[in-house]
Amino acid sequence: MSGIDKLFSGMRASSSGLAAERARMDVIAENIANARTTRTPEGGPYRRKVVRFEPLLQAAEAGRTEVAGVRASGILPDYATPFQVIHDPSHPDADADGFVRLPNVNTVIEMADLITSVRAYEANLSVQQNFMQMAERALQLAR
Repeated sequence: MSGIDKLFSGMRASSSGLAAERARMDVIAENIANARTTRTPEGGPYRRKVVRFEPLLQAAEAGRTEVAGVRASGILPDYATPFQVIHDPSHPDADADGFVRLPNVNTVIEMADLITSVRAYEANLSVQQNFMQMAERALQLAR
């Protein structure tokens, strides 16, 4: 890796973090929007989705690899959390016993995840802004 590539590696890492957190925020927004959806095209209630992150690896000297950022590698349904079941015989999606299966979305957890994601996004943005300020300062000193 050349000197200029090393200089911008932090910027690339924070950019990848911005993109990954943006994907996470989009999924959280979808979960919140569907928190009461009892009927989907696939059948049954909406199932919460989660974003899986994985490190971006790059080759380093001596045959090693190093982490160069993160990416959202997939959006997966949450099968671990059970659906909520309530008794509401008047609901159009109630079964014969009057029970309705609601999505496995807990809006309190989603909001906490959203706050965490926003904070991570802001941290990555702050890294980029600081890098730009340092680069501008270095250029001023070089004049």
